[in-house]
Amino acid sequence: MKATNNKKRLDGKVALITGATGGIGEATAKRFLEEGASVMLVGRSNQKLKETYERLCKFEKVAHFVADATDEKATEAAFEATVKAFGGIDILLANAGTEGKFAPIESLTLNGFESVLRTNVIGVWLSMKYAVEPMKKRGGGSMIALSSIAGMIGSPTMSPYIASKHAVFGLVKTAALELAASNIRVNAIGPGPINNRMMRSLEEQFNPEDPAAGHDFVLSLVPMGRYGTNEEVANLALFLASDESSYCTGSIHMIDGGFIAG
Repeated sequence: MKATNNKKRLDGKVALITGATGGIGEATAKRFLEEGASVMLVGRSNQKLKETYERLCKFEKVAHFVADATDEKATEAAFEATVKAFGGIDILLANAGTEGKFAPIESLTLNGFESVLRTNVIGVWLSMKYAVEPMKKRGGGSMIALSSIAGMIGSPTMSPYIASKHAVFGLVKTAALELAASNIRVNAIGPGPINNRMMRSLEEQFNPEDPAAGHDFVLSLVPMGRYGTNEEVANLALFLASDESSYCTGSIHMIDGGFIAG
């Protein structure tokens, strides 16, 4: 009888996912679990975390922890809880993010600008900070930060979001250089229009009177003529989390239907 290799791509690996209750976060958690990883779901809403956990608990090797990605003590506690539950950390998906509100620079409040940067930049930085030591103890790891096509372009009225996503790319490149000698890889994913809650919000802000027209406007900018799915982003995250990407670090991986190519 021919032997079969049933080893999965993330067997024995432990992943922590921030923003785990969002569309991309949950889809990625599901893919990681399907491929054998143990997964800690982290989010700031206890109710949403419970709902996400209930949809994924059939996989058994999954737990959840309430923490705001911008709260240092809570973030540190989430990493400690993951190590206690699963024995270490091999993979980080820093996925917590917010789009904020659109407004011209002169109309923005300082609080409005700072709140987006706190979640999208400081939240990523804190997760990286507390992932380093657990990953070093495991002999290496993979950090994946969610940025956006917004990290590659400018766009009127979106200064907080644009600035924050540019910053994530810079942070990823710097962390990759710092951590390469410790066998910790650091990469970024830059999604374009993805069919989820955030895009509904962006469409409405592009055209408050007619969100459907906002959708059509965004779609007109995508050469492939469609939105991406949460699952497509999750598959890219799986590649970056696995040993298949063992020579990838400091890289920006766009998944945007050709949006940035033009």
